Amino acid sequence: MSTNTQPINFKCIFVDNLKFIDAERWNALCPGDYPFVRHEFLSALETSGSVSNDKGWQPQHLLVEENDVLIAAVPLYIKYHSYGEYVFDWAWADAYKRYGMDYYPKLISAIPFTPCSGTRILIADPARQPALIAIIVAAIKKRAQELNASSWHCLFPIAEISAQLIACETLQRIGCQFHWFNRGYKSWDDFVATMTSRKRKNINKERRNIQEQEISFLVKEGADINAVDWHLFYQLYCNTYLKRSGHNGYLTKQFFNTLSENFSTAVMMVIAQHQEKPIAAALFFKDGNTLYGRYWGCVAEYDFLHFETCYYQGIDYAIKNGLQRFDGGAQGEHKIQRGFEPVLTYSNHWLMHDEFQQAIKNFVEQEAEGLQTYCTGVKNNLPFKEA
Repeated sequence: MSTNTQPINFKCIFVDNLKFIDAERWNALCPGDYPFVRHEFLSALETSGSVSNDKGWQPQHLLVEENDVLIAAVPLYIKYHSYGEYVFDWAWADAYKRYGMDYYPKLISAIPFTPCSGTRILIADPARQPALIAIIVAAIKKRAQELNASSWHCLFPIAEISAQLIACETLQRIGCQFHWFNRGYKSWDDFVATMTSRKRKNINKERRNIQEQEISFLVKEGADINAVDWHLFYQLYCNTYLKRSGHNGYLTKQFFNTLSENFSTAVMMVIAQHQEKPIAAALFFKDGNTLYGRYWGCVAEYDFLHFETCYYQGIDYAIKNGLQRFDGGAQGEHKIQRGFEPVLTYSNHWLMHDEFQQAIKNFVEQEAEGLQTYCTGVKNNLPFKEA
């Protein structure tokens, strides 16, 4: 633990484990019920060994106190690689290497393995946000210099925070994801009625195909997700990563066990069954407004099983429970024809080396032009009827 004193009653403290901060004090800074900055979620990553120095995610959380009262906090990590971030900077690391410089370690404010936009700077009093953000960024830059870190990156902040970080000499980078929005739908039929005839027929045909394969679904929440369900899900999660990446995944079994014990109210699970035998499962997080699709796995391939388990069941759930948005995860153009719309995401970047800062500034500006054009094109090809 290290301490840097700010002018007049401010104290910035960097801690390498969330056990040093009381959960109630941390959560009091969290706006609403967005799950991924809650103490329960972040500490589960640490206590389970999913996030650690050995894994290349060394906690370095920032606490800001005023007269010994916690007034702000930032999830922060020292990174020794760029895995699990979903804002890709491998080319930047390669450029550093070509110039004989080290890109790692770097500092990032992010939710490990979770590309879901939300608050990344927790502030008790919103009216003080601009002033406190300036103090926070100055403290992080100083810490980067002490650690000889190349840079600081804030990944997937909300647009308001991202805009304020620009004023602190960070570069804004935009990305694109695909989210589903609830336009006041009362049922699935109500939703697909907004689509063109051809798109509506295609999407309903996919769902009928699932029924014809005699596949059914269980939707479980909170304490209804039992130990057998969690064990099944973890096996499927590992299988997915083994097929795709050759390893068992970033998250340990203990992480999911900890969620089941301490944070089950934020979780929903969909289990697919074929003739009453489990064949697939998807894990979702949720708050009062949004459903977040996160992980899935299956024991065998079935036609349209992924779409049904991960997307259509999620849409059904969102409509039934009055949720306004469904964040189905990063990437995935296949979501477009299923009613997911393009949304911009943001990240902010500060590099200690001035020449690299300027080079990356040029890069993100050019990249932004292309992404804006891409999003406009996607909007023109959504499956909905014209207004």
